[in-house]
Amino acid sequence: MESKFYEKDKLLVLKITSEIDDHSVQEIRRRADYEMERYMPKKVVFDFDSVTFMDSAGIGLVIGRYKFANMIGAKLGVSNLTQSVKRIFDMSGILKLIPTVELN
Repeated sequence: MESKFYEKDKLLVLKITSEIDDHSVQEIRRRADYEMERYMPKKVVFDFDSVTFMDSAGIGLVIGRYKFANMIGAKLGVSNLTQSVKRIFDMSGILKLIPTVELN
C-alpha cells in the first residue's frame, strides 16, 4: 500500500496496490491505521485503482477504517473502483454509507 498526505487539504490518500483477501487485509489495516494516526487527516480516501481482486475481507477492512476515521474526526471515501470491487461494494450496500470521490 502506498500513502500520500496533502497538508493543504488535510487529505490522506491510501492507494492499495495488492489483492485484498484474508492474507493481505491485516497488513493493509495495520498500515492504514498507522498513517491515519500519524497525519490525523480531515479526509481519508482509499484508492482502489490497482486492486485486481477483493473478497469479503475487503468489506470488513473498509468498514473498520470508516469507524476509525470517524473516531479521529475524519471522513472516509473510496476512489477509482475497479469493476470487480464496485460489484462487491454494490452487493454489500457499502456505497450507501461511504461515498465515491474523484481524485485529481
